[in-house]
Amino acid sequence: MPSLFDDAMPQAITLSQFNARMSKIINGNPQLQGQWVQAETSDVQVRGRHCYLELIEKNPSTGATVAKLPAVIWGTNFAPLSARFYQVTGQQLTAGIKVMVKITATFHEQYGFKAVINDINPEFTLGDMVRIRREILDRLTREGVLEMNRSLEWTLVPQRVAIISAPGAAGYGDFTNQLENNAYGLQFYTGFFAATMQGNNTVPSVLAALDRINANADLFDCVVIIRGGGSTSDLNWFDNYDLAAAVAQFPIPVIVGIGHERDVTVLDYVAAMRVKTPTAAAQWLIERGSNALARLNELRNDVVAAASDQLAHSREQLAYYSSFIPMAAQRIVEAAAARVATYTRLIPTSAGALIVKHRNALQHTVELIGSATQHAMHTQRLRLDALNDKVALLSPRNILNRGYALAMHNGHYVTDASTLQPGNVITVHLKQGAAIATVNTTK
Repeated sequence: MPSLFDDAMPQAITLSQFNARMSKIINGNPQLQGQWVQAETSDVQVRGRHCYLELIEKNPSTGATVAKLPAVIWGTNFAPLSARFYQVTGQQLTAGIKVMVKITATFHEQYGFKAVINDINPEFTLGDMVRIRREILDRLTREGVLEMNRSLEWTLVPQRVAIISAPGAAGYGDFTNQLENNAYGLQFYTGFFAATMQGNNTVPSVLAALDRINANADLFDCVVIIRGGGSTSDLNWFDNYDLAAAVAQFPIPVIVGIGHERDVTVLDYVAAMRVKTPTAAAQWLIERGSNALARLNELRNDVVAAASDQLAHSREQLAYYSSFIPMAAQRIVEAAAARVATYTRLIPTSAGALIVKHRNALQHTVELIGSATQHAMHTQRLRLDALNDKVALLSPRNILNRGYALAMHNGHYVTDASTLQPGNVITVHLKQGAAIATVNTTK
């Protein structure tokens, strides 16, 4: 009996048939065979001999992922490819790096789609790393901060050292051991500021440590950022603009020792001093101290030599003066005696001439005094006569002679009628005699 749905049932093929069609389309397409692709790695995992990863593409403006493709590097290729990649770039094939890979798309009817990486161009990755580093350095140059830390003046012997490192790291132990057991007996004072030196937390933790040191910058002569051992790829975290800008503008000199001889990061270009390893950082500080000691010893030797030379010269001078003083003293005494004899002969003549000179001057002075006295007396006499004339002119007697009268009350001249009261007795002086009067009224 036919099914009720036979007319509506669509025609179908088997999964294997569909996969066979996919296989013909993908495996036979030359555009999907051996194609070089630029992408960023993500979720890199090595399982057994094989490497499984994702290739992603991000929007350069927003950072959002716009394409994603699972891929695999089979074991037969992974070992030589990863070795060559490390040899050229100095890092392992890990997540978060730009790569150029040669991909062949395959589709297996049983195992499905695979994007197989057959080759990799490590020079592309190296160029991208250099590009990122150059962009950071160019930006710091434009902002005028690239040389700031490198141009700071060093303390003659930097002994107060702030250390940024991972807690318990071998490099930190090597550094402190070198400082504490130096052959010169130099004393260093260190402060430890813990930070993560690999992984996503590297930049924020190192920046936080720098902020804590900056808050107490007057307590330190320099900062040492050290990292011992670990993968070279971990250094990529230090190619960061924010971290480079913080180090470049740090107010005290920074020493960077986070890699090996061939490893370079942006921090190596901006820090005041770049060394290979934590041990090398300690050796540089010790060497600076030992050089200061050597210079101090040289100065001490120079002072001793100069003092010895001066003492020897002084002894020679003393011996010379000891032999010369008696003769010099005799000559001085003889010269003084000769001068005394000369003065003794000259004194009578000089004294007589001096007396005559002063007698003449005295006589002249006496004459001048007499003449000046006569002139002064004549002048004062004329002045006195003038004053007598003025007194006579202003005398009350002359006023009375002209018909005026002077009124007196209680021995005082009356000049204001309001000072008198009816009944007051006043004396009125006239040209001839005086009259006694009683005041009746005043006006």
